[in-house]
Amino acid sequence: MTIKELAKPWVSGLGVYEPGRPIEEVARELGFKDTSAIVKLASNENALGPSPKAVAAMKKASRQMHLYPDGGAFYLRQALGAKLNVQPGQILTGTGSNELIEFIGHVFLDSSTAIVMADRAFVVYKLVADMFRSRTITVPMKNYTHDLDAMLRAITPETRVVFVANPNNPTGTLVGQAELDAFMSRIPPHVVVVFDEAYIELLQPEDQPDCIKYVREGRNVIVLRTFSKTYGLAGLRLGYGIASEDCVALLQRVRQPFNTTAMAQAAALAALEDDEYVARTRLMMREGLDYFEASFRKMRLDFVPSSANFILVRVGGGRLVFDAMQRAGVIVRPMDPYGLPDHIRITVGTPRQNRRCLSVLKTILKSRGSA
Repeated sequence: MTIKELAKPWVSGLGVYEPGRPIEEVARELGFKDTSAIVKLASNENALGPSPKAVAAMKKASRQMHLYPDGGAFYLRQALGAKLNVQPGQILTGTGSNELIEFIGHVFLDSSTAIVMADRAFVVYKLVADMFRSRTITVPMKNYTHDLDAMLRAITPETRVVFVANPNNPTGTLVGQAELDAFMSRIPPHVVVVFDEAYIELLQPEDQPDCIKYVREGRNVIVLRTFSKTYGLAGLRLGYGIASEDCVALLQRVRQPFNTTAMAQAAALAALEDDEYVARTRLMMREGLDYFEASFRKMRLDFVPSSANFILVRVGGGRLVFDAMQRAGVIVRPMDPYGLPDHIRITVGTPRQNRRCLSVLKTILKSRGSA
């Protein structure tokens, strides 16, 4: 028998996530001899690079890389618990938020269950549901934003998990506290609500909805966060979940030992203390968004006002524009996998990167007669 015949028959039909393309890969494919000539604004990475405090911690930790990490991330969970006003036993670490989404699948999903998600939300929710043969119920967004009332109406007795990305990727939209409170007041008890807050720390504290309070209230809620975006540690792959101790105990049972590295834990601990770096990140994001929004208005391009470090813009023929920009040395993200074929998503970079991106986009649209 062939290897494909030996595999579970439904595995070959699973979808595959399309990430932002790495600079090195684009350079090889298109013949760029100097990778510094390429600007990557595709994966919502922090253009400032890692926190200097995190870099110093990584250098120090590098001398101990012959030792296994702390499998329970004790000190990191202690620090997060103190910062977020929850118990360390209510925190679980993972190899990015994605691994935690997979843990959720292991614990709650099978062929008899379903998930509910918005139709323009993070596609990994559906990919994980498919992996566990769970049905995905997609709910159309309203003005590129989660329609929580419609999502409530989509819940059935077989629904086990509802995913709400806030701010949402790829639209950048945010659902406010009042809407979230009203939504949670109507959630039935057989449903786990997952709030994916990968971008939440990019907002000023007073602008951040509080979903962790639902965990403190003992609700069936899991809040996901990451060190990839605000803290600039995407290459280390470190995320964490906040939930009740009973829920964390279940998720721990499907976690492999040593799933987060010692280097990542050391960097994250240091990054948590670097408030100056976080302030600079927020300023860079806000100034970059203002620049793109003002420019798109002058270019008469439709865009979605964003609460995250990226912006969704309608350019017409998004995949063609993406290809042309890539050939010019600027990597953005095509949005056809999200059902938005006329859009691209642009990560906010440094001022120089933003200007280069806009210049290339203007040239391409002018050559196509679009601007």
